[in-house]
Amino acid sequence: MGGRSTLLILKGGKIIYSNSVNELSRKQQFVGKIIAKRKGLDESGITKDFGPESKIAIASCSKWLSAALIMTFIDDGSLKLNDTIGKFLPIFSKNGKGGIMIAECLSHTIGINSEDLKESMRSFKTAANMDEAMDEIVQLPLDSKPGESFRYSNIGLQTAAAVIEKISGEDFRTLFAKRIAAKCEMKNTDFGNSPVPLPAGGAFSTPKDYLQFLEMILNEVQYKGKKVLSKNAVIAMQTNFTKGKKIIYSPEEAVFWNYGFGEWIMSDVQQGERSDAVLSPGLFGSFPWIDKKKKYAAVLFTFNIKSKGRGEKYKALKNIIDTAIAN
Repeated sequence: MGGRSTLLILKGGKIIYSNSVNELSRKQQFVGKIIAKRKGLDESGITKDFGPESKIAIASCSKWLSAALIMTFIDDGSLKLNDTIGKFLPIFSKNGKGGIMIAECLSHTIGINSEDLKESMRSFKTAANMDEAMDEIVQLPLDSKPGESFRYSNIGLQTAAAVIEKISGEDFRTLFAKRIAAKCEMKNTDFGNSPVPLPAGGAFSTPKDYLQFLEMILNEVQYKGKKVLSKNAVIAMQTNFTKGKKIIYSPEEAVFWNYGFGEWIMSDVQQGERSDAVLSPGLFGSFPWIDKKKKYAAVLFTFNIKSKGRGEKYKALKNIIDTAIAN
């Protein structure tokens, strides 16, 4: 999984397992130094050991965090899941896409044909502001009618982020810091400093921070007495919204799963049913998940862009931990 990883497991409000493995090969160290040089980074940061406090880019693990933030607007009544984006972003209505609903943005069922994940992320990084990012999205063609097909991409959450910025008058990073990070005591989690925040893949976090977020999700209401989301919001996020829909694109490591809001559905449940186990893995190999039935949360942090066989490794790891917890 890349030579460095940290695994934390939480049950009963306590971390019951914490272990880090740091075995970078000479080749991995060499490649890390080349990457650091190309990006102008400190090479020691690229190759240093991982631990519970290591802060790294978490790619699509960001989606779970961002979906939770958007659900806080559902909770306070300023937004509804069946609200259409044209209500807040008129440019979508002008281009025939105003009928897309917030629920479809969160579940990758918006029907818009996007670039692949890496290309769209690069595209958003070059935008000067959120409005410019919306200008790019609205020009993309439709795959299907909204709600009919599933295409895993960055653009649904990017669009939903633009909506909550319009509603609140605040930028996405500030909203995340106040509504999620502060309440879950995630002191080392943020969405970087690019001109446009990237809710679908731009977060940086630590294993410890992310586990605190998972503890809140597992609790369904609060973190250490501070309410973050409603139980109804958590249930909605864990509900299967893609069973039976046409799958246009799903990452190789997630082809066996369906999708809720910002997270994959592990349990084999029908459309509209809630899953006991949900996860949100990222491009670089990190793997956070919760299992409500078994009452635990876990997060594997790593950095490895080789995705082949990764989904099977995720399932194998979860099976090992499920067995250990049951015993």
